[in-house]
Amino acid sequence: MSIYEVRTYTLKPGSVAEAEKRFGEAITAREKHSKLGAFWHTEIGPLNQIIHVWPYESLKHRTEVRAAAAQETGWPPKIQEFIENMESEIFIPAPFMRPLGNQALGGVYEMRSYTYRPGTMGEVLKIWAEAIGEREKLSPLAACWYSELGGLNKFVHTWAYKDLAERARIRAESQKLPNWPPKTREFLVSQQNKILIPAAFSPMK
Repeated sequence: MSIYEVRTYTLKPGSVAEAEKRFGEAITAREKHSKLGAFWHTEIGPLNQIIHVWPYESLKHRTEVRAAAAQETGWPPKIQEFIENMESEIFIPAPFMRPLGNQALGGVYEMRSYTYRPGTMGEVLKIWAEAIGEREKLSPLAACWYSELGGLNKFVHTWAYKDLAERARIRAESQKLPNWPPKTREFLVSQQNKILIPAAFSPMK
């Protein structure tokens, strides 16, 4: 079973471009040990955030890779002076999610994070699996996972769009689908979203 570590750093205002540049310059050293899944910065929602996603085979694999990468010259990137807050979460991919990788899906990504009532995630995944095929005919699901470590009962789905105009059009079209949005509202506790822009070096573009 694979896992994904999603690391969210909140940076000082005005420092995102420089931090992203330094991260890009350092990524080659890090990728000797495991590949980056995606890298974005926030455009709408909580500002001054960078989000980097790392796929691993297991928690053991993560521990081994991070220890080896820490020995590399040039890693981690020298962005500590910009960091205000750091958050790490471990997610399990939904059964219907395709692996992250080198994919040109869109210039804008929307990350939607839902918290569900405890004990309902199994039913949520089932309902989503039944509905996702029709929705993906409109735009690709870039990532979908649920939390294992960090904020619990969390379900995150990320969609790719060409631009914000396409997002508005496709979301309007999706409301006409018979099973969309998936009928999980009775389980919902809270919802959040972020609009993200991929870095030049992100494998997800």
